[in-house]
Amino acid sequence: MKSVASFSRRALLAAAAAAGGLHALPAFSQLRIEVTGVGANRIPLALERFNGTAETQIDLMQVVAADLARTGAFELITDMSAEASLETSNRPQFDAWTARHANVLATGSIIKRADGRWDIRFRLFDVVAGAQIDEWVAMTGDRQLRMVSHRIADRIYDKLTGLGGLFASRLAYVVQHSPTNFELIVADSDGANALPALKSREPIISPAWSPDGSKLAYVSFEARKPVVYMHTVATGERKVVANFRGNNSAPAFSHDGRKLAVALSRDGYTQIFMINTDGSGVERFSRSLAIDTEPVFSPDGQYLYFTSDRGGSPQIYRQPLAGGSAQRVTFNGDYAVSPAINAQGDELAYITRSNGRYRVAIMDIQTGQERILTGNEFDESPCFSPNGRIICYASERGGKGVLGTVSTDGAVSAWLTATAGDIREPTWGPLLD
Repeated sequence: MKSVASFSRRALLAAAAAAGGLHALPAFSQLRIEVTGVGANRIPLALERFNGTAETQIDLMQVVAADLARTGAFELITDMSAEASLETSNRPQFDAWTARHANVLATGSIIKRADGRWDIRFRLFDVVAGAQIDEWVAMTGDRQLRMVSHRIADRIYDKLTGLGGLFASRLAYVVQHSPTNFELIVADSDGANALPALKSREPIISPAWSPDGSKLAYVSFEARKPVVYMHTVATGERKVVANFRGNNSAPAFSHDGRKLAVALSRDGYTQIFMINTDGSGVERFSRSLAIDTEPVFSPDGQYLYFTSDRGGSPQIYRQPLAGGSAQRVTFNGDYAVSPAINAQGDELAYITRSNGRYRVAIMDIQTGQERILTGNEFDESPCFSPNGRIICYASERGGKGVLGTVSTDGAVSAWLTATAGDIREPTWGPLLD
């Protein structure tokens, strides 16, 4: 059996080399998305092609539609074959959309300005009331058109559900092309615009985003030992943060981005330490005669969650950052690893073992109620979307490493696959400004 969800995966670690700036990848490296399932009480939403779309290299509303489809929250009614049809008053033909059972309509226009930028105007209408409920104007260049589409999808999603945005963000993940060919990839939340942040002949694991989305911390094994690096995504500049005797592993940013929690074995057993992001100020945090690893900060900055086998089997614990003893959090089985906390701080995602299968579970932190969200065999590395409504994780499908997503209610799932390479180690960044 592959050790994709084993407790020792992040404690043992192996990672990367040869940093550089971001350069475009071939088309085969882009991820493909396959969505299954729908949510309950879906909103009938019409998406009408932007006026002026024929002048662009990208159909913005198709990107919007793909984003919203992954949430399962909408019954999408599309009209991609024609330009938007507005009345002379610049109002939609509400009667026509009512006949198609739409409750809400998204439409707009895109025009190329003399300076080469695109003038994009988005509008959202309540078809039933015949009233406009949102409007947004953006000026952007060719390279940012997809991100504008993600921002429009976020506006629609948040306006109609009140659940916040998630699409105008980035995923980082690792692709293994061969035993000696690894890449740390940064992509849009839908897998498009995939760019390599790092290429290496050695494995790469444990990437983690900074709270502002400008940096990635990860572990590199280029010196034949695990070393924690800090990597500025825009420039490719990186620096060593933790290079002590033994293993240096599992970096996690504090909620304010000023510190990292890391797992170090410099004193013997693997324990959690705090360290400034410039590598200074190392202080031991956990104290046990066990393996303490996979730290993650709570969004409110009060607790550190981590995986430990101090009770005999790997479970998730939390310890106050202000001081105090660690308390066990998971009690629903004999195996719980890889904690992730949603942005609201009320739900914990992790990997549990059920009937010999490693699956994504989610737990209400207040009540301890657990739900298993996936039915796969080898899931690992769960991470939340910026608004906490979707979990991305690594898994295996057809003997190949892929990424999966699942809504926190378990109703909607998707696979993100590439035509080449095994995909592992996802981490979902924050919403971009």
